[in-house]
Amino acid sequence: MKKWVLILSSVSIVAVLGIAGYAAHLYQSVKTTAHKIYESRDGQIEPVPVGKEGSGVRSAAAGAKSAEPAGIPQTKTVPFDLKDKKPFTVLVLGVDQREHDRGRSDAMIFLTVNPAKQSILMFNIPRDTRTEIVGHGTVDKINHAYAFGGVNMSVKTVERFLDYPVNYYVKVNMEGFARIIDSLGGVEVDNPFAFYYEGHQFDKGELRLKGEEALLYSRMRYDDPRGDMGRNARQRQILQQVIKNSLNIATVTKIESLLDEVADSVKTDITFEDMKTFLTDYRTDLKKIDQVEIGGQGQRIKGIWYYLVSDKERSRIHQLIKAHLE
Repeated sequence: MKKWVLILSSVSIVAVLGIAGYAAHLYQSVKTTAHKIYESRDGQIEPVPVGKEGSGVRSAAAGAKSAEPAGIPQTKTVPFDLKDKKPFTVLVLGVDQREHDRGRSDAMIFLTVNPAKQSILMFNIPRDTRTEIVGHGTVDKINHAYAFGGVNMSVKTVERFLDYPVNYYVKVNMEGFARIIDSLGGVEVDNPFAFYYEGHQFDKGELRLKGEEALLYSRMRYDDPRGDMGRNARQRQILQQVIKNSLNIATVTKIESLLDEVADSVKTDITFEDMKTFLTDYRTDLKKIDQVEIGGQGQRIKGIWYYLVSDKERSRIHQLIKAHLE
């Protein structure tokens, strides 16, 4: 009898040590990945210089000449404080990155997170939105800010456009995003109409999509009756499902698989300490994701197509952000 007690005790000790060892390994993996993907806004590449045609352009937002120099002010980014489940904002940049080319932001999605209201507010900033590009001295499509000055310029331009600060950014390589979706087991969407795009048939109704399919689903625009707005809605569908699946991760194998993909596909200024706070203090409080759209109209200016957003609409979006974060 004593022999069996000894054997069972030994097995239990080994099992506990094994679980503890694996937990320590997983913790270290998360920490290593968090450090690998961390990139402060201050460390971004310098912006592209302004050409002759770009100087002295009047601001689309304020109607006055920009006071920003031809380059982003390199002031130190102040870390955001997450004390007492404080609400915060996130700018998600889906980047179509190419070899030897910084690329452009294929998607710009703004999130406000408020655990007290148990909700996330989400909306796209249409990539053709005409606005002042802060630090470049031009008025252009908002998605060009990334091509001109990387994350720094994108964040500052969005902050000027919305008149609200961006607390965190997350930059995701679109090709890597497909692998992240696969790591989460795919996504479920409700497709409003059937369409065919780049060799794939997407039927109307409930669909379960793998990563590559989800990427194609979110990119189709020209066959959508709503054009870019329809594509924006599908992008939000995909991101909403990714957020929900991430919040519901229950197995360590999925965590490890997701970490492998995130490491090569994501950059963010969210620190490891903040990530731990999100997991321990925020995750269980986020029950729903509400979506809104930025209204506007398309117009061709000097042969270039833009999405024009009125001051009244920008004020409406600003107030929605403010109200959700209060």
